[in-house]
This record gives sequence, structure tokens and C-alpha cells, in this order.
Amino acid sequence: MNFNIRGENIEVTPAIREYVEKKIAKLERYFTETPESTVHVNLKTYQDKTSKVEVTIPMPNLVLRAEEVHNDMYAAIDLITDKLERQIRKHKTKVNRKFREKGNIPAMFVTLDESERTPIDDDHDLEVVRQKSFDLKPMDSEEAILQMNMLGHSFYVFTNAETSLTNVVYKRKDGRYGLIEAQ
Repeated sequence: MNFNIRGENIEVTPAIREYVEKKIAKLERYFTETPESTVHVNLKTYQDKTSKVEVTIPMPNLVLRAEEVHNDMYAAIDLITDKLERQIRKHKTKVNRKFREKGNIPAMFVTLDESERTPIDDDHDLEVVRQKSFDLKPMDSEEAILQMNMLGHSFYVFTNAETSLTNVVYKRKDGRYGLIEAQ
């Protein structure tokens, strides 16, 4: 893995660089061969002394991405590593299921010992436990946001009255709203 570490409002010291590389490099143990990819790490500090760490690892058939805001940058890097491990394990479970069904997918991940397994590795984590059906009412995004807030949900699916396509509005972590439009 190659590392591209950038700092915004912070100097990337050799100690920070070494810590990031050491922590992210531990993810290599999940792969049968070391992925030829560039790890993009963006470190930010804000005036209120909080730090934000963003890590993106583009690979064939998979993009690992995580971000974390924390008062301690080193703690944020640790939390990012945990998030990326969970993503890898979930993807590994999905790939292994397809391999069992089809039998022709190359092995990308190493097999974990029982001592390294977590509940995340179990197939039941990806099981659909509830299903809903409903008619999509044509409306604009403002009305969809009002409906979402009225229901107390964090997202709302609707048909855009102008385009007749399925759209989703969602509440962002910063309290504002996002819109996903189908193509």
C-alpha cells in the first residue's frame, strides 16, 4: 500500500505519518495478497481543537472509506482502523457467500481463525428482518423533508413530481438535508 497523507491546518509530522501507516498497514492481514492501492488520508484540525480523519482506500471491486471526528487525533485514527476492519469483514462475508453459491470467485481475503472471528462475520448480519411496501406519492423535496420529519425518520423515499423518478431525502450529521436522485 502506498500512502498519501495530507494535513489541513496541521503539519503532518513524522510521528503522525508513522502512526497512520502502522495502523492502516495492519489491514493488509485480511488480504491474500497486499492490494496495490494508494491510501488517501486527510487530517484536519479545527479551531475548537477537534480533529477529523478521513481515509479512502480504492481497490478493485471495493472502496474502503471511513471518517471520524474526535478530540484526540490518535484516537480518531484508531477508530478509523476499527471501522475499516468492519467494512472489510462485511465485504468478506458477502464475497464468501457468493463464492459458496457460484464457486468461481477468486479468493481475495484470508480465512480467519475462530479466535479472530466476530459476530460481524456471521451471515445473519446481512439478513433482511423486515420488509415494507408503500405507494410513492409524487411530491417535491421540501414536502418530502416535512413528511420525513413528521414521521421522525432519518430518510424518506418519494417520487419527484417534476421528474417522475424515485428520490430519497435524508438528514445529514450536520443537521442539514441531502437528496439522492435516481438516474
